[in-house]
Amino acid sequence: MAMTGSTPCSSMSNHTKERVTMTKVTLENFYSNLIAQHEEREMRQKKLEKVMEEEGLKDEEKRLRRSAHARKETEFLRLKRTRLGLEDFESLKVIGRGAFGEVRLVQKKDTGHVYAMKILRKADMLEKEQVGHIRAERDILVEADSLWVVKMFYSFQDKLNLYLIMEFLPGGDMMTLLMKKDTLTEEETQFYIAETVLAIDSIHQLGFIHRDIKPDNLLLDSKGHVKLSDFGLCTGLKKAHRTEFYRNLNHSLPSDFTFQNMNSKRKAETWKRNRRQLAFSTVGTPDYIAPEVFMQTGYNKLCDWWSLGVIMYEMLIGYPPFCSETPQETYKKVMNWKETLTFPPEVPISEKAKDLILRFCCEWEHRIGAPGVEEIKSNSFFEGVDWEHIRERPAAISIEIKSIDDTSNFDEFPESDILKPTVLCPSSQEEERK
Repeated sequence: MAMTGSTPCSSMSNHTKERVTMTKVTLENFYSNLIAQHEEREMRQKKLEKVMEEEGLKDEEKRLRRSAHARKETEFLRLKRTRLGLEDFESLKVIGRGAFGEVRLVQKKDTGHVYAMKILRKADMLEKEQVGHIRAERDILVEADSLWVVKMFYSFQDKLNLYLIMEFLPGGDMMTLLMKKDTLTEEETQFYIAETVLAIDSIHQLGFIHRDIKPDNLLLDSKGHVKLSDFGLCTGLKKAHRTEFYRNLNHSLPSDFTFQNMNSKRKAETWKRNRRQLAFSTVGTPDYIAPEVFMQTGYNKLCDWWSLGVIMYEMLIGYPPFCSETPQETYKKVMNWKETLTFPPEVPISEKAKDLILRFCCEWEHRIGAPGVEEIKSNSFFEGVDWEHIRERPAAISIEIKSIDDTSNFDEFPESDILKPTVLCPSSQEEERK
């Protein structure tokens, strides 16, 4: 009996042996993945129960939260089972472009649903750190079932690119809105800053620090309400966050004397003219980054409130407080903020607004929000804000949407070769260098 059992084995071809091994590995992976998924699911359930206990929710509220959670889990599993690929989507239009890829409006062929597809070139993201950041983005977008965070539905990859399928927000982003308008009114500023306070707080509650809060990452939905995007995706990828990028350049910098002596109107015009280039470059801009992020001594979630102060200044004044001719000059100003954070006398803003900006942009130990978000909400600048229902109320600036694939709130971008593998390697990198 032993003899007959061994015969087929010895005559098995190498090809078959490989197939058997592959099948075995696949099955083992499948089951270990199932167990891991089950454990992750249990963990998420426990986390939900713990959060609800801490919030002291009533039974009815708990029931609603549990059923919403169950719906989300089902959707998540359904998407996991579906093996989606590029062929399942039709590309409609490029709606954003950055140093590492682009964002396209796409339509899922079978359902007709419209999504934003973030396409990231792997060749540009080879550093381990960068892949980690992508994973960070994917994790938070899946975990953060929040009205304040851009939803991510699915991710997949091929040899050349990573693809993130996200909800399409037709309102565009805050950077584009600020470039269209000279400044915002205090009422409009109050609305957007209040919503962003709630958005930032919602991710802090999940234990995340964003680190890259800037107008480009504040998106607007079809009703004009704020949602946060880009978790960890640009942070670390761009040189703007890296102290060493500025260190070697400090001694040989031209002073931006001409820029300093411009009036606020000229400064705003210069800033807006250069702004988009900064958004697309691999360098990025340190304009919104808290000084402690550059220090080697560490930072905490309060760095996100500093960034919000910078955005508030830009909304009211027309350009951010530390803007300069070069990122290196900006870095110097951020580090030297006690001298450089000033308000142009020719742009009148209320004392309340000025006070809040200075409470956001100060040493982190004294920063508003250090004891908790309630301190921010009760600041006098937010007088009259209905924090509970702000998202259900009309937005400060309404968005006009003509159709589900309306891209009128986005800039025009030329087509690219990112989805054409044969052309991609030489020309797209050439394109990037231009």
